Amino acid sequence: MQIIWKRYRRAVEILQAILLTGLPFLNINGQSAFRFDIRELNLYFFGSVIRIGDFYLILAATLFLLLFITAVTMILGRVWCGWLCPQTVLLDLTESLASIFGKKHRKTLQKLILLPVSALVSITMIWYFVPPAEAMRGLFTYPLIAGFFIVLWVLVYLELGFLGRRFCTTICPYAMMQNALFDKDTLVIEYDKSRDSTCMRCDDCVKVCPVGIDIKEGLSNSCIACAECIDACWLKSSKRDLPPFPNYKGKIIRPKTIWLGGLTAASALVLVMLFAMRPPVEFNLSRVQEPLPPGLNRYSWSIYNNTSRTLELKIEAPEGTTLIGEHAISIKPFGVARNKLLVRATGKRETVKLTLTGGGITISREAGFL
Repeated sequence: MQIIWKRYRRAVEILQAILLTGLPFLNINGQSAFRFDIRELNLYFFGSVIRIGDFYLILAATLFLLLFITAVTMILGRVWCGWLCPQTVLLDLTESLASIFGKKHRKTLQKLILLPVSALVSITMIWYFVPPAEAMRGLFTYPLIAGFFIVLWVLVYLELGFLGRRFCTTICPYAMMQNALFDKDTLVIEYDKSRDSTCMRCDDCVKVCPVGIDIKEGLSNSCIACAECIDACWLKSSKRDLPPFPNYKGKIIRPKTIWLGGLTAASALVLVMLFAMRPPVEFNLSRVQEPLPPGLNRYSWSIYNNTSRTLELKIEAPEGTTLIGEHAISIKPFGVARNKLLVRATGKRETVKLTLTGGGITISREAGFL
């Protein structure tokens, strides 16, 4: 039985639209499930936090993403472009809504529908940097957020409404990269030239193609693998008990799939292990270079809470030394505390060891003492 690809593609598109719009509202451990906090330079990621200083985690995550994108592209071709790209999803959904009112003014109606849709996309993008409730208040009280929203709204509307599908074939860097990663077994949509003599030449495949190519002329770099041509051809060919002339072609299970998939899975495992091995609390200590009386040194400390609970901690000094300044600290979940304190010591010493305790945690750091 022939698959009607459009039904499945539309279901995937609607699901993606719901997920991307709703994800900023999902809270885990008191923070957004996925949000980059510009003020704190923290990436909140499904109950954990990646700080800008966690370079090794950022590097491992980047490596995994690169391998994953390469594997998906080499095996499944332009499945992202035709099924998952937000550009394609938004244009497909708004075009379907406009078609409800007939085909005569469909293009004009689509541009009108894109106005509120572009506004929703713009505020959703802001939600990935500012919590939704704060962002909505900021639209009316904070000029910076309101300004970003208006600029994004205009740019998104102009790109979707006037550049449209041409973006996919002329500007999109990912589309260009995909073409370089293809091989002879990559999943593509191909016209069956061996049956060319029985083709009805109705050109319905050309009429429905969102990027305006003729699949009968051979594989094109502009094809986004949306399968619209397959469905259109099947509506005609099925009446003659023939399979559609264009169809998906490629070999998914092959040696390259195994080794490239294994490499991607290994990088994902390394990333998970790095997350699991990260300490719940990080304690940094450094001596401040400044002139002070003999036996008195100032130290700068910073504490990073990598857990989802509030921690009550205390900095303790060894025997023969006295702490002057704040050394009892309460740190909120995924929070950071920074401050300075003085250490007075009796007798001559070259180093001083300060210990952070509390909540089942004991961390010692040593620094020079003059």
